[in-house]
Amino acid sequence: MADSGEPAPDALQQRLERILLGGRRKYTRLEVAEKAGVPEERSRRLWRALGFATVEDDEVVFTDADIEAIRTADQLMNSGLIDPGIELAVTRALGQHLSRLAEWQVHMLWTMITENKDIGTSERQIARLVDRLLPELEQVQNFVWRRHLAAYSGRAFASPDEDLQARTEVVGFVDMVGYTRLTRQIGEDELSAVLDRFESVATEVVAEHHGRIVKMIGDEVLFVADSAVDGAEIALALSERADADETLPAVRAGLASGRILLRFGDVYGSVVNLAARLTSTARPGTILVDKELATELAEFPEYEVRTRRPVSVRGYNRLRPSSLRRAQEQPSGMFASSQQLAAEMLGLTPGTAASESPDVEKLAEEIEDATADSLPPRPRSKRRRRR
Repeated sequence: MADSGEPAPDALQQRLERILLGGRRKYTRLEVAEKAGVPEERSRRLWRALGFATVEDDEVVFTDADIEAIRTADQLMNSGLIDPGIELAVTRALGQHLSRLAEWQVHMLWTMITENKDIGTSERQIARLVDRLLPELEQVQNFVWRRHLAAYSGRAFASPDEDLQARTEVVGFVDMVGYTRLTRQIGEDELSAVLDRFESVATEVVAEHHGRIVKMIGDEVLFVADSAVDGAEIALALSERADADETLPAVRAGLASGRILLRFGDVYGSVVNLAARLTSTARPGTILVDKELATELAEFPEYEVRTRRPVSVRGYNRLRPSSLRRAQEQPSGMFASSQQLAAEMLGLTPGTAASESPDVEKLAEEIEDATADSLPPRPRSKRRRRR
């Protein structure tokens, strides 16, 4: 095919496949199993666990690199490093995480090609670009992987008696308020920009305070932290950063502390469920914490922890959360006058000790709760509305 004009999709795909797969498709699945010396049923299970579609026994879809990969994987399993009971679970986790990474990288590459007409009109230039970028992507991925290995192994060897699968952690959810309504008001490009900005801020804040992002779930980030202070700082800083950023809606957060199960990068247990329930009941711009975390944070003068009235949520009857904010911090925004209004309704003078009485606090909460449910999403900035 000539290099001028639009490239033929089939021809381009075949050329890219040879680059990405390390050669031509030459073998069937049975031939790969035989040449690698791996039982046929095991090779089938591993292929499915990696997230690839099942292929017929006579389909020629595999390369020399597949043979080497299956052989290496089999040797790794037989080394005793991976328990046979979790072999497929490990394989599934690997396939799922790398599948998401590959999807993002292809999207990034396609955007580069479509926005550069000189590259997009030449099949040879597209293939040359992929061939040049592939080793660089592998190098960066290998570097990041090794750095994370060093970080986690450092913790493991520093505390050899600690159970790395089940341990005490602070679990937090932070989500954008009014996200569903927002998706109906803005276009796809603007929504993508909002999500990118939220993910960028969340990544920076969690890393700054020694936490770890478990996953981004659309408009929500799930993170864990080793200490009560780290968890509190992540939630507070995220709320503050979102409030100061006119491109983001307000956020709310829920935190809980306790034993969790860590499995293949995800977290499970009642503490995770509790943090999610607290988030669902939090008002915009507020952070709710469970009783255990509230007790821990009460020892630190830089935080103000106040017990709120009981709430009922799915799985928890009369859950009694506490609100978290920085000490001496005054309410702001929509709820700035709730305590003042409550004090006036009770005939008290704002600013006196009486205005901090339980009666004022209770009435202020009721005022805030009554208005919170009707809150619209934060208006987009004028700059964004003109786009």
